[in-house]
Amino acid sequence: MSIRTTTRRLLAAGAIVTTAALALSGCGAITSGNDGAAADGSFHLAGYIQERIDAGEPLRIKLSYHDPSLAFATPISEGMERAGEELGADVQLIGPTGGDAAKQVSELQTLIQQKSVDALAVSSASSDALKPVIAQAHDAGIPIISFNTDNPDSQQMGFVGQDLKGSGQSQAEELVAALGDGATGKVVVFSLDTGAGWSHERFSGFEAGLEGSSLEIVGPVNVGNEPNAAYNTVESTMAGHSDVVAIAGLDCCSTTAGAQWIQQSGNTGKITMVGFDLLPSTAEFVGNGVVTFTISQNPSEQGYQAVKVLHDFLTSGTVISGVDTGAQFITKENLGEATVEG
Repeated sequence: MSIRTTTRRLLAAGAIVTTAALALSGCGAITSGNDGAAADGSFHLAGYIQERIDAGEPLRIKLSYHDPSLAFATPISEGMERAGEELGADVQLIGPTGGDAAKQVSELQTLIQQKSVDALAVSSASSDALKPVIAQAHDAGIPIISFNTDNPDSQQMGFVGQDLKGSGQSQAEELVAALGDGATGKVVVFSLDTGAGWSHERFSGFEAGLEGSSLEIVGPVNVGNEPNAAYNTVESTMAGHSDVVAIAGLDCCSTTAGAQWIQQSGNTGKITMVGFDLLPSTAEFVGNGVVTFTISQNPSEQGYQAVKVLHDFLTSGTVISGVDTGAQFITKENLGEATVEG
């Protein structure tokens, strides 16, 4: 399949978003030397962090990922470690196994209270649950950004990751192109966590991308992150629907579950499968024609840039701005040039 250039608006991987509004969203001016936020809402770097900077101590930068047990966390960690080695920072990937928002909040609150971190990047298990703790970090004078999953209504100082809504819209538009003009039938959409903010964003974009077509969306259907359970959910869902022409996964795990079902049910070439991320198993499915295309969001770069923007802010005073890690369409034709995620 040929990928249309009209959807390449998201393909500038690593492009820096320099808008000042994003750089200072919820923060106001940035100063240093005093713990906590000023009455005017400006950000004041915590005194203990400034002392560590002045003493030349390695900065303690932690990335809180909503579920480190996911395969997607591996390339994020690799990028984080690469930045830590390059910049001389003490880096660590933390987070709750299984995606428990309460546990993620508790872990972050402990770091803030114990003053055991100099900068934070968070990927929210739940946007609403994370907003208060993001505010706590900001008010405590700890630089904090979001990565992988955005939290735009919080006091984050920037976002490193993919335009989630835009990527979902591009996925749908490319699916319509793959099916051909005038295609009809059902498109079943799966997500490993339909309640997550990132899933809502990506699905809303997908809906927008199918507007004007004759395709009917079923879902999104929650599959969870346990492989066997995810496959069983896909299997039972597909058994309940006829006239399905395509399956769309909104993430790594639902994509592999959907592709596995297509392969094992003998529907390769009959039902079009599209998804996200490029795990080794996904790459195999793309290579053997089960998956028409998948969209990589460059997770290694997300881990790297999350560390770098925080480190540069603390050591050089570089204003924190967002980083768009892009959306790369991977097909059988360009698979050999792509970097497998994990």
